[in-house]
Amino acid sequence: MLEGKKSLTAEQKLEVDRQLRVISRGTAEIVPEEELAAKITESVLTGRPLKIKLGLDPSAPDIHIGHTVVLHKLRQFQEFGHEVQLLIGDFTGRIGDPTGKSETRKQLSEEDVKRNAKTYQKQIFKILDPAKTTVVYNSEWLSPLSMADVIGLTAKVTVARMLERDDFSKRYQSGQPISIYEFLYPLLQGYDSVELESDVELGGTDQKFNLLMGRTLQKEYGKPAQAAIMVSLLEGLDGVHKMSKSLGNYIGIDEEPNQIYGKAMSVPDELMVKYYELATDVGEEELERLRNGLADRSVHPRDAKMQLARTFVRMYHGEEAASAAELHFVTVFQQGALPEDIEEVVLPASELDDGMIRAAKLLTVLGLQTSASEARRSIQQGAARLNEQKLADPNDEVQPKDGDVVQVGKRKFVRVKLG
Repeated sequence: MLEGKKSLTAEQKLEVDRQLRVISRGTAEIVPEEELAAKITESVLTGRPLKIKLGLDPSAPDIHIGHTVVLHKLRQFQEFGHEVQLLIGDFTGRIGDPTGKSETRKQLSEEDVKRNAKTYQKQIFKILDPAKTTVVYNSEWLSPLSMADVIGLTAKVTVARMLERDDFSKRYQSGQPISIYEFLYPLLQGYDSVELESDVELGGTDQKFNLLMGRTLQKEYGKPAQAAIMVSLLEGLDGVHKMSKSLGNYIGIDEEPNQIYGKAMSVPDELMVKYYELATDVGEEELERLRNGLADRSVHPRDAKMQLARTFVRMYHGEEAASAAELHFVTVFQQGALPEDIEEVVLPASELDDGMIRAAKLLTVLGLQTSASEARRSIQQGAARLNEQKLADPNDEVQPKDGDVVQVGKRKFVRVKLG
């Protein structure tokens, strides 16, 4: 490999440097960096595309902006001519990845896994190039494994090595149960890399142990070891916790354009550059211009945020939708006007008591919130309004009328129709 490096032409060396620079952008760690450089060098010399693996546990099919960080990194590899191995863990998904979990995870049914996998693919190809993506299912090689094969696989790694994982170690020390099958998950994920002969595997920083297991097992089976690239985890709209649907601090790529735009406008100022860097297709020069402009105050944070919001909508719904969402935001939220096309929702008479209803219940019945706890929280945070007047207490009784406008946050509006 070192001899190959010496034979690089000046043009080839520039190409290797370019690929390393772009691929390294926004990564948290590359293990080992010199092996990734060697693999890219060999690819440039021989013209052989690298095989870049991403494993997906199809347990939560709704993709949000946080999930796209690794997908954009895959897209960069594709733009350099490399091939993506999109591994749908239809077999391992029925085990469940225990990473970061404090208890044994519920297993998915085969039907659940297949349904979620289809949803994943539909959303993922909004970012990845299907022509440079091979979709594979690990049941193809894991299902046929015999008991002897599995025992042979488990013999490759010690229990002590497994307990090096932080989540396993904490559960073991606290006396919480760890099923043997959970130990199999990183082994099977690593074995996927053996079967696919992956050159590089990507994942979040919380997947480091699993990715390195792929290197370990490839060596054990006499194959070249993959490089592992860990991408940074993206904080959600609260600016504190990792983006998560369960925490409500997410932007879903399948959400309506106006909702994506409005949510993006609530990204904390200090995270804007990180969102641009990790979750958009904005080029290096534009990113540097924004970074410098925000630092020297020649670019107003509001303008940068509007550009971010427009970029997200454009990426997932197109340029026309991005223009319309921006106009909607300016009209409704900057100029203080109510939207013209407010959805009318029937409020059944059976939900009223002498024409009255508790404020929190009003939000759930109208579909503005999915649970009573979310409704109470919205009101307590001052985010809920009836005819532009804040609802003060979740337990207050209100008397809605035909045509009343109920609002939650800056993006959810409904017009009441008494039924």
